[in-house]
Amino acid sequence: DPEAFQGQPGDIIPPACPRSSPGPPTRDLPFHVEPRNIVEDDPQERVSAEAAILNSRVNYYSRLTASSDRLLSPPNHVIPGPEELYIYSPLGTAFKVTGSDHSSKNPSIITIFAIWNTMMGTSILSIPWGIKQAGFTLGIIILIFTGLLMLYCCYIVLKSPKAIPYVDASDWEFPDVCRYYFGKFGQWSSWFFSMVSLIGAMVVYWVLMSNFLYNSGQFIYSTISVVYLIVLVTIKTVHLGFHLEFHWFDTSQFYVPEFRLLFPQFTGVLTLAFFIHNCIITLMKSNKHQENNVRDLSVAYLLVGLTYLYVGVLIFAAFPSPPLSKDCIEPNFLDNFPTSDVMVFVARTFLLFQMITVYPLLGYLVRVQVMGQIFGNHYPSFFHVLALNILIVGSGVLMAKFYPNIGSIIRFSGATCGLALVFVFPALVQMISLRRQGVLRWPSALFHTFLILLGVANLLAQFFM
Repeated sequence: DPEAFQGQPGDIIPPACPRSSPGPPTRDLPFHVEPRNIVEDDPQERVSAEAAILNSRVNYYSRLTASSDRLLSPPNHVIPGPEELYIYSPLGTAFKVTGSDHSSKNPSIITIFAIWNTMMGTSILSIPWGIKQAGFTLGIIILIFTGLLMLYCCYIVLKSPKAIPYVDASDWEFPDVCRYYFGKFGQWSSWFFSMVSLIGAMVVYWVLMSNFLYNSGQFIYSTISVVYLIVLVTIKTVHLGFHLEFHWFDTSQFYVPEFRLLFPQFTGVLTLAFFIHNCIITLMKSNKHQENNVRDLSVAYLLVGLTYLYVGVLIFAAFPSPPLSKDCIEPNFLDNFPTSDVMVFVARTFLLFQMITVYPLLGYLVRVQVMGQIFGNHYPSFFHVLALNILIVGSGVLMAKFYPNIGSIIRFSGATCGLALVFVFPALVQMISLRRQGVLRWPSALFHTFLILLGVANLLAQFFM
């Protein structure tokens, strides 16, 4: 009898959660009213009896079960969908909830450029050096091939939470997915390799900040505007022209072969240059049109790849050989220009300010993840945080003092974090997911096994180059 449990003004019914049973009613979520029962603007009108009956029905379910017992919770067919939610005010009027989920979403163009901006880091300074190490022709092939592989593995990471059945994984990150498939080992190892990428980036930033401060201190000039790196590359290329000769396997006095055995150094750099796998799920959650996630991710990777190709090819081609040898291209190509070059000074200054602002953010991310994972508290004490900061900053100072080769730092950190977060875990997650669905076939198993072996070979090769 609906009259036995009259709905009270202010009672609120929660929406059904996909793939889960709703819990007892709370007082913080919208109340549902049939569309035909919504009152007009007249504040004197009351919500109709049908709305009160629905409210009473769910209250009835809530009184049959304790808060910890979900057996008699309201079934899904009783609870309305999110698109049919209304606020039931204490005055008895009902108002539809609109636009709350979409107001904070970004259009595809914003999402694409957010990914592009996040992925584009200091690795771009080492792309010309990497092409030199691999050879001009082989370097271009490797850049395209590595970009496609990284895109596919990133796609696996992006869709991995949605492939988990019977669990609401909408708020999961990739370490949560690894914990689901591999237990504590997956969670801790994915966290460790994510830390390698963050701390490696902080070390590279410290080395570059030291380098930029040193070179900028030798020549102070009044500049009118900030010159972007891409503009600098274009102007320098137009000024210097192209200097290319193709020697396929033999080395000449001024040119390098088109195919070199040092190419794993470039694959290590590219693994970090295309690395965004540990935060791609978070970035894509803000995309307004979730159905376009794969397309937007692909477009972002295309833009990043074209940018790397543009900078790497132009700097390599314009490097003046003769009189200089192509082997003289530095791991940071800005070091090939004199410190008195005004445009290079502006580029260094711009990158310096960018790193000064990003470095504390990276430090915060490292502190939160390290302290939270080990001590269960983001700020256990002042001395814990001080010790961590001394360790990280000290590592950067030592590298800047004794081994300021950002190319090697990038390739080692990229190959290390890429082993787990780019190749091994995504490939294993994909194979396990397909196997549980009963659709894993031997070509797919061979391909994903090849990805794992490729990641292992990429890391091991860094120690022999």
